[in-house]
Amino acid sequence: MQGQRNASVPSCSLQSWTEWTCEESKFQTIFNMDSREFRRRGKEMVDYIADYLDGIEGRPVYPDVEPGYLRALIPTTAPQEPETYEDIIRDIEKIIMPGVTHWHSPYFFAYFPTASSYPAMLADMLCGAIGCIGFSWGSASEATLVALLAARTKMIRQLQAASPELTQAALMEKLVAYTSDQAHSSVERAGLIGGVKIKAIPSDGNYSMRAAALREALERDKAAGLIPFFVVVTLGTTSCCSFDNLLEVGPICNQEGVWLHIDAAYAGSAFICPEFRYLLNGVEFADSFNFNPHKWLLVNFDCSAMWVKKRTDLTEAFNMDPVYLRHSHQDSGLITDYRHWQIPLGRRFRSLKMWFVFRMYGVKGLQAYIRKHVKLSHEFESLVRQDPRFEICTEVILGLVCFRLKGSNQLNETLLQRINSAKKIHLVPCRLRDKFVLRFAVCSRTVESAHVQLAWEHIRDLASSVLRAEKE
Repeated sequence: MQGQRNASVPSCSLQSWTEWTCEESKFQTIFNMDSREFRRRGKEMVDYIADYLDGIEGRPVYPDVEPGYLRALIPTTAPQEPETYEDIIRDIEKIIMPGVTHWHSPYFFAYFPTASSYPAMLADMLCGAIGCIGFSWGSASEATLVALLAARTKMIRQLQAASPELTQAALMEKLVAYTSDQAHSSVERAGLIGGVKIKAIPSDGNYSMRAAALREALERDKAAGLIPFFVVVTLGTTSCCSFDNLLEVGPICNQEGVWLHIDAAYAGSAFICPEFRYLLNGVEFADSFNFNPHKWLLVNFDCSAMWVKKRTDLTEAFNMDPVYLRHSHQDSGLITDYRHWQIPLGRRFRSLKMWFVFRMYGVKGLQAYIRKHVKLSHEFESLVRQDPRFEICTEVILGLVCFRLKGSNQLNETLLQRINSAKKIHLVPCRLRDKFVLRFAVCSRTVESAHVQLAWEHIRDLASSVLRAEKE
């Protein structure tokens, strides 16, 4: 799909960039929680938490609400304009707390203890501030694994229903999943954990998986007696932010009865902007979809969102119903029990972080943030193109620029080593076909044009030093 823009979506002109700049300025005026405001609100939140825990004994340990009570209390869409912090705090008691089971109440005697202490809460605040990613890859990677396991269970049950004599072990040996050769390594890991074959489909010149290559692999494997059951399409690859051709691949998956999972871990956040929605064309063919708000939607790690077209495909694969977890509403259809949707039994209250962010920024504020990053990536691209010693390696669509010095891989490896050894900026590489490529990703919430300009000057200076050394 990369390089094939929807005809109805205008390309980004100088005027549109100017409009975005004006919108960003307006956004900064509307909402700007700077460090001074954060100090004030942070102290207020600490007081609220302390008051909550001091008074928890006076709260009913178990909520006296019916499933679905939130629907009448919250809007159906995120607010377009930012809301005030005071409004959100008032709504915590009005909307959130009535539905909370207070696990830290002295009257809570269910399940097992859940650890809590003031030092731990302070450490959690610090963890949120540092935002260090531990590379356990629990988010989009886990979503891929969950989708693969659900697809595996669904296919095995379908085949056994038609041929009861087939054993699960015999079928497992024949199952095969597919993804682009540009997909994240977590897709391959999902195959290893799920005990199935994973095959990489060669991407085209734009590093995109296309219909012809997938169709060829499917027909070859079916002729060999294998059973295709799962395809992962990546929208915004880690290496170069390329986009598999969803409009081509999707119909094939539907025709073949193969589960289609979309991994949009990074790029998915950009789809809140109308000008980038064309990249999602064909989503109607998907059986599951995942993106990570903790990558580009101002929600701190970890927070990953997954949708499925048919929830029973997941619940039938992961449903466990011991007596100590049963409840009165489980068969009513009024409640969604997410313990049947995932590998771990429980999960953190991540949606609370999203609720705060969506309300305090509003859709327009989040759109302005995404657009600012895209604008800065195009600014960096322009700087690179002005220096004839460098080349741009892929189309710049969102916030990633892949570039390199014209020359050998060794030359670029040396440049990257110099960049990271200097410790003024930090970059990581990728390999595109046989080329060693440098990645410049616009990441920080506080990054501005001045930071991009300084980074480029630093790169240019180091490149000059590397090129002089090569001549000597």
